Amino acid sequence: MIAIPKLDQLEPGQKRRKLALTFGALERDICGIAEKGMEYAHPSLPRAEYVRRLAQIVVRDPQMTAAARAELQSLLYAEQIDERRVCNCARNNLLAIIGTFPAEWDLIIAPHRAPTDEDGTIRTRRFFPGVCVYAEDIRSPFNLGSIFRTAEAMGAEKVYLSPLCTDPDHPKARRGSMGCIETLGYERVALNQLPDDMPVFVLETGGTPLESFDFPQKGICIVGSEELGVSPAALERATHGRVSIPMTGLKASLNVGVAFGILMQKWTERLRAESEIS
Repeated sequence: MIAIPKLDQLEPGQKRRKLALTFGALERDICGIAEKGMEYAHPSLPRAEYVRRLAQIVVRDPQMTAAARAELQSLLYAEQIDERRVCNCARNNLLAIIGTFPAEWDLIIAPHRAPTDEDGTIRTRRFFPGVCVYAEDIRSPFNLGSIFRTAEAMGAEKVYLSPLCTDPDHPKARRGSMGCIETLGYERVALNQLPDDMPVFVLETGGTPLESFDFPQKGICIVGSEELGVSPAALERATHGRVSIPMTGLKASLNVGVAFGILMQKWTERLRAESEIS
């Protein structure tokens, strides 16, 4: 971490870039994911005070908008400083001044920790038995990571991947999944290798609206590629039919990860309702 007096000796552009990098490193340290050698280590100055002093430099930047300055000042003068939020606000406002906006893979996301019981034992993952998804030819690692994350959160038991689906070990897939790839695991199989004793349906346009679809208690939902949707072979394999999300916009288009999330919410909602009745 750079010493604060040294920052004042830098020219404005260099100072902003250095500050943005420092706030990023600090945010990672706060999240517990600091890179080796980048942990905060100023014995004479608590990290919260270091964050505060750096943020005060940003507040004085003449290119800060009034709204951005007011937002950062409100965080600085809060009764208890939220270090991470201050770092995030300062960094993003600096990047806006520089004209460099963070890409999705630059976002600093703290890992979700597994819930534990009072004795510290990690809880067993709960899921709906037989609720599965088949990701067919998903090309984007971020989309695949999102599918894993949604599947785990909503209680899917298993994820199947087609032979041409992107690699779940891709760093962007792992980042997008927030650790859910390790939690769920997966099996890479061809369409004709899916279990014969499970209902199979596809999420695709031109099918039964979500509200009216007869969701199975156990089954496999096929979601298709970002460019082409599900394949003709998948439509043929879908013995339980086709479900669609009603849309009213001109484009009538959803990201595959978002669409899968909507479907899973409705499917599991129906399963919960049925279990309560029975």
